[in-house]
Amino acid sequence: MTKAIKKQALGRGLSALLKDPENDIKSAEDKNADKVVGNIIELDIDAIEINPFQPRTNFNEESLTELSSSIKELGVIQPITVRKLEYNKYQLISGERRLRASKMAGLTHVPAYIRLANDNESLVMALVENIQRHDLDPIEIALSYQRLIDEIQLTQEQMSERVGKKRSTIANYLRLLKLDPIIQTGIRDGFITMGHGRALINIEDHDAQADIYQKIVSQNLSVRETEALVKKYQESLKPSAGNTTSKSSSFAVANDQKKTIADYFGAKVDVKVDAKGKGKITIPFHSEEDFNRIIKLLQR
Repeated sequence: MTKAIKKQALGRGLSALLKDPENDIKSAEDKNADKVVGNIIELDIDAIEINPFQPRTNFNEESLTELSSSIKELGVIQPITVRKLEYNKYQLISGERRLRASKMAGLTHVPAYIRLANDNESLVMALVENIQRHDLDPIEIALSYQRLIDEIQLTQEQMSERVGKKRSTIANYLRLLKLDPIIQTGIRDGFITMGHGRALINIEDHDAQADIYQKIVSQNLSVRETEALVKKYQESLKPSAGNTTSKSSSFAVANDQKKTIADYFGAKVDVKVDAKGKGKITIPFHSEEDFNRIIKLLQR
């Protein structure tokens, strides 16, 4: 108990130091910086702004409520991390769930580690700490890795060292961003897993990806079943020795007649034919009136 009281008193003492205009600490070289950096300090919640580099975009309300109840009972056990912007103004680096839950619990102060860093360092710290510590979904993690590449120019090897992950693991996450946006949303919402996504990446055609994705969701397919379905699709694209001629002639017929079909329906139709000569015709419409017009043409 005595240790806890001393620790809290120390935090309040350092907070007072930070609020002293004559001791405005902005860099590691400033006077008293060594007393602040690395120590736990009680900060006003209203003095902390959300980090714009935060990769997490979804916060489960039920989970936040549970954390808020825990904070009311036990306090904030793990301090948040912030960087000092200016006098009595801080920016969150990591711990947004704890900060949100603390506000829900009605706290006016939270324990925090103070760091002095430029924007690039802040971004790296925010992304790396969130990747390592929080339950980000696979797409959020992939986007975090991509930001480290785009904004900080880190290589996959450098990222591997910073986040403690194998380069192959990082590459697998980044490949998820090649999936159709609908499928990426499906992963984020938990309809399919990263394993399903990794299987679908092997299909380049986004329409085909979407078709198989719908089957995965509607039939509740496992990752192994998805891999088998993808393999079957890929094999269907391979021309057999005896089918080479029919395949080329099928495509020739489709391309030759495409303009005729488009002219008839007054729409930009899409014709696809596979290696076996099977295919589909897609006719887009832009309104209910346009749809009824196409139906009448089909009924002639």
